[in-house]
Amino acid sequence: MLTVGRIRLTTLPTDLDLVRHMNNGRYLSLFDLGRFDLLMRTGIWDMMSRNGWYPVIANQTITYRKSLHLWQRFDVETRVIAADERAVYIEHRAVVDGEIYAQVLVRGRFLRRSGGVLRMSEMFEALGTDPAEVPQPEEWMTRWAEDVALPPTKAPAPSIWE
Repeated sequence: MLTVGRIRLTTLPTDLDLVRHMNNGRYLSLFDLGRFDLLMRTGIWDMMSRNGWYPVIANQTITYRKSLHLWQRFDVETRVIAADERAVYIEHRAVVDGEIYAQVLVRGRFLRRSGGVLRMSEMFEALGTDPAEVPQPEEWMTRWAEDVALPPTKAPAPSIWE
């Protein structure tokens, strides 16, 4: 789970925006492929299906460094970088010839189809992974997650512009 997964992609005409480079939102869709690869490689996908669990993104932030252009080959690199009891932190990178073009930090959670949040210790136990092997999030990561959080789903969240 802590190893880097890589998938090779090419920037296609449908990935481009009006200025003919990779659309900023398209990066997030392509990084989804990296997470799916992670779930498949680690066996989490099959385990989730058996147990009625599913992943959701709680928070994410992306930083762009260089543009990807039409027909440019790049790798999506994906790795779990930390976890706490409620969430897993994943880093994705768009990389060309070893150079980072874009990077995203994702905080994901697993929910139960029957209701409720899956504790990460239960996920690790089902995987046969010692939770102590997975790094805890750095302080800035938990602060970031708290700073950008919206109210819980059962709390009001009115759209009021001030």
